[in-house]
Amino acid sequence: MSAALSLGAEQVTWRPAANPWLIAVTVSLAAFMEVLDTAIANVALPHIAGNLGASNDQSTWVLTSYLVANAIVLPITGWLVSLFGRKRFFITCMVIFTVSSLFCGIAPSLGFLLLFRVLQGAGGGGLQPMAQAILADTFPPEKRGLAFSVYGITAVCAPAIGPTLGGWLTDNFSWRWIFLINLPVGILAMALVFRLVQDPPYLARRSRGSIKLDYIGFSLLALGVGALQIMLDKGQEDDWFGSPFIIILAITACICLTALVIYEWFHKDPIVDVRLFKNPNFSTANIMMFMVGAGSFATTVLMPQFLQTLMGYTAQSAGMVLSVSAVLLLIELPLVGRLIGQFQSRYLIAFGWMALAIGMYVSTQQIDLLISFHSATLLRIGQYLPMGFIFVPATTAAYIGIREDKSNAVAGLVNFTRNIGSSVGTSVVTTMIIRRSQFHQAVLVKNTNLGNPRFRDEMNGLVQQLTHAGLSLHEAHRQAIARVYTAVQAQAGALAYIDTYWMLCIAAVIMFFLSFVLKKNDPRAKRGSVSAH
Repeated sequence: MSAALSLGAEQVTWRPAANPWLIAVTVSLAAFMEVLDTAIANVALPHIAGNLGASNDQSTWVLTSYLVANAIVLPITGWLVSLFGRKRFFITCMVIFTVSSLFCGIAPSLGFLLLFRVLQGAGGGGLQPMAQAILADTFPPEKRGLAFSVYGITAVCAPAIGPTLGGWLTDNFSWRWIFLINLPVGILAMALVFRLVQDPPYLARRSRGSIKLDYIGFSLLALGVGALQIMLDKGQEDDWFGSPFIIILAITACICLTALVIYEWFHKDPIVDVRLFKNPNFSTANIMMFMVGAGSFATTVLMPQFLQTLMGYTAQSAGMVLSVSAVLLLIELPLVGRLIGQFQSRYLIAFGWMALAIGMYVSTQQIDLLISFHSATLLRIGQYLPMGFIFVPATTAAYIGIREDKSNAVAGLVNFTRNIGSSVGTSVVTTMIIRRSQFHQAVLVKNTNLGNPRFRDEMNGLVQQLTHAGLSLHEAHRQAIARVYTAVQAQAGALAYIDTYWMLCIAAVIMFFLSFVLKKNDPRAKRGSVSAH
């Protein structure tokens, strides 16, 4: 009993020897490097395909292979920390990530590049949750929200910066530099982590000799998560459930993940601590993080895709629209971190969701084919700034009522749900844009026939204009039809984007009400304490 009390007192008073803010910047630097790699390669795929002699469809496996390996490692980081120790595991992940980045940058063929991307994804899978867990143990409860705001810069801003940086590197240097830039950052981060980061007493005293590999749990996890991630990434490309390949993946994911939850629930030493979801607050916080991932990546895909496909923007110009909101978010996150020490997390989260719903509603009213660069930038700001009020408080709320020795497992699962959310969000909006465009095009085409007097008059006027411009009657008629068809496609596409923003608006409203399911918490209380009401 006295030993337990002594350990408990040591945990309460333990603080790292180094400056906590220096540790926060160090671990966030490592996490930023990893999150950036989930988005930076997107714009370089055509260049990779052309340089390595692969098709565009084959090149998309550069993204899928990374995401699959990353998603498999994320939920088992808590178990891996128990096996190796957190600092040792964190440094090992950085070594794997940095070395595999080098090999990605010099890969001679697509096959080798995919192999090294798998290794890179596996190494990167431990960086985000370990950075978050280190911050949770390094800072006292009253400063934890501000510390998570530093980490939030990596998770929320990196996806917005990634496409712009990737496009600039690819256009001005080579696609290989999107991987090679990880080398100096990785080496610096490893040196700083080795020098500054310490394992807290509860990790240093934990016995690792009795830990055994949960072969069944790991197999179910790898098969289930791998199948789910590939299904989400390749679904639209293969026409979803019109493809036998996607159906097989869906069945595999459903069976394996269901079996995983049941098996791990009753396992003595689970590789994934699914029993954490017995805590309603933790479950609700994970739903919030899932939607943060879905919303942030969905809007990151929507705006540049709209500007490039319908407005004719270059990749770099579209990226600039994203970058402004990312810079403003850098200013906002520390403010949110301070507010967490003053207000309950659920109120900040509710405010964030309501602000996001308003931003999406305004987008449905303002998106059109005449939108200016300035207006698109303002819309993007309205869609993205509210994420700061959701991400940091939801991350903090996930730890309410959870024991300190579960920090690593909490961080792994929270980041896992957010990453899966980002894949789901991207798949949903991509599919919706295509399907709704087809629907609206079919509706618009009904009104574009010569039996419609108004359309017939417009067509005759357009033909006359082209004839006056010097074209023959036949050529003028042909070009008029082509221009009308192009206009119909563009209008149908714009209407599809409006529908998608409506869907995101409704989802944000639902999340606003769900925010109040989170427990009341005293912002200045120690972790684990909640309000009596």
